Amino acid sequence: MNADVNDDGVLRATGLSYRYPGAARPALDGVDLAVPRGALYAVIGPNGSGKSTLLRLLLGTLRPDAGDVRYGGRPIDEWSRRELARRVGVVPQVEELAFPLSVRELVAMGRYPHLGPWRSAGPPDREAVDEAMARCDILDMASRPMDSLSGGERQRARLARALAQRPDTLVLDEPSAALDIRHEMEIFERLRRLADDDGVTVLLVTHHLNLAARYAPRLLLLDRGRPAAEGAPDDVLTHANVRRVYRWPVAITRHAGPGRDTGAPQVVPLAGDGDPNFEGREGP
Repeated sequence: MNADVNDDGVLRATGLSYRYPGAARPALDGVDLAVPRGALYAVIGPNGSGKSTLLRLLLGTLRPDAGDVRYGGRPIDEWSRRELARRVGVVPQVEELAFPLSVRELVAMGRYPHLGPWRSAGPPDREAVDEAMARCDILDMASRPMDSLSGGERQRARLARALAQRPDTLVLDEPSAALDIRHEMEIFERLRRLADDDGVTVLLVTHHLNLAARYAPRLLLLDRGRPAAEGAPDDVLTHANVRRVYRWPVAITRHAGPGRDTGAPQVVPLAGDGDPNFEGREGP
């Protein structure tokens, strides 16, 4: 890990606001966030709540209308793109490849920020690539073209590319999208181990409320661009919060275990008539 990365909120946003041109309302409005070193931090919320916009602002690919974004204590726009790429591995939800690549070639791209334009990959780089592919269970796919993979296999390859960077920080947008149960659970288990055992700071966006509650010690719940709740899963995933933000009747239960996540709050959506006090979806 790099010693000059500030412990007091590796990723920090203050008063963050952004409105897309022509939009009727801001995509984000007054969002604060602080992700400590070595934490697994999850951002949750309905479609259109501003989750992906928040990631783009935190990574410096969008400039906020108001507010401040810092990484390692420095304003995000003071980092060069290459310098930031050495520290932060990014796993997008969807991306289009400009030219054909094998799985190994895609994962090896994770080493580019460390190599520069003139240096070829050496044994440490090949070791990092092999280790990342093994962690994501794709070693047997190394020679396959990326366009031959299923959606879930592509997502695992993108995660392996980020891990091949050996980053200080991982930022992931829906990392378990399109994965089956086994690989979905393996992804969350791996992310938690990266934080707990390797000290990697992990920030992820997910629609999976129950896995977020089981694996992330802190959550940020967004509602139409504004923070609705932030803190431990028990404080965020309350019946009142979830029902108000998602505008649907729910029950909150507890994860039965066994395991370290025993007792984590779990959200059970009810049928539309399952809550006698539910009056239908609220308007915008």
